[in-house]
Amino acid sequence: MTQTPPTHDHSDQTPFSDIRRLIASVPGADRDAVAMVRERDALLTKPAGALGRLENLVEWLAAWQGKGQPSLDRPLVCVFAASHGVTKRGVSAFPAEVNRQMLDNFAAGGGAINQLCAAYGLGFKVFDLAIDLPTGDICEGPAFTEKECVATMAFGMEAIAAGTDCLGLGEMGIGNTTIAAAIYAALYGGEAAHWVGRGTGVDAAGIERKVAAVEAALAFHAGHLDDPLQVLSRLGGREIAAMAGAILAARMQRIPVVIDGYVATSAAAILHAIDPTMLDHCLAGHVSAEGAHAEVLERLGLVPLLALGMRLGEASGAALAIGLLKGALACHRDMATFAQAGVSGRSEA
Repeated sequence: MTQTPPTHDHSDQTPFSDIRRLIASVPGADRDAVAMVRERDALLTKPAGALGRLENLVEWLAAWQGKGQPSLDRPLVCVFAASHGVTKRGVSAFPAEVNRQMLDNFAAGGGAINQLCAAYGLGFKVFDLAIDLPTGDICEGPAFTEKECVATMAFGMEAIAAGTDCLGLGEMGIGNTTIAAAIYAALYGGEAAHWVGRGTGVDAAGIERKVAAVEAALAFHAGHLDDPLQVLSRLGGREIAAMAGAILAARMQRIPVVIDGYVATSAAAILHAIDPTMLDHCLAGHVSAEGAHAEVLERLGLVPLLALGMRLGEASGAALAIGLLKGALACHRDMATFAQAGVSGRSEA
């Protein structure tokens, strides 16, 4: 799916008001569904708690799907692709034209994410967010206007329109680890160098250029970064805004979300900065080898499922984590009970 570039509108409006209203109205967890899962778990042929976090994962699925028998019949992985004006500053080891080439690769089934989705039986969609039109260079102006930002969030909200029972979120975009680093620096403070990693594999000089770009962006937008949605529109990118919209829409429709790596987590960080409960329906698929991802996850209260030293993006870690969720659910759903198996239960002293 391709997004048409929005037209610029400088009228005096408050585009973010609808987003804030939606965030204020999101539903909470279904505790009755969790109780039903725990009731069945107590009957299964295993010691209580023996499957560790796998048991908690099934409870989480139930809580956010709102049903005591959770499902993973229609899991969907979405990759949002965008381009960034900051790439002209030499912040990536790859040229901007790789964006379009990678979209073609996904379409041909040649990406790592294609293989992972096929292996785990996951639906897969790629969203082209005006990839041939980079956002503004954040060192010298906003990435895009507030109205464009909200329109892109709304576009991301449509990712689940066809229906799913679990959403995996990822991205693709040359230069977007620089964008994510700028967002984290704006939200959490500290030196720019703390948040900057190697991304696609830049050398020491490339790291210096990334740090300089983040510092320049923070300086240019100083005084306008107290509002997380301003951080998103001034320092973000279309893929990050779209992922934030998808997370919000999933919460409204009670769809659990699995977030990918360093860049995808920056979309979640924006929502968390507005309301810390906004990520209760989200799971961190993995901890990336990129930058300070582990620290960000700790700040967000997300414990990653996997730690495989990955830094690819394109929802690869999210897809692997959904595979793990499928295993957890299969155990809960299909394991025999003590009564069915004729196995003696726990002895009472």
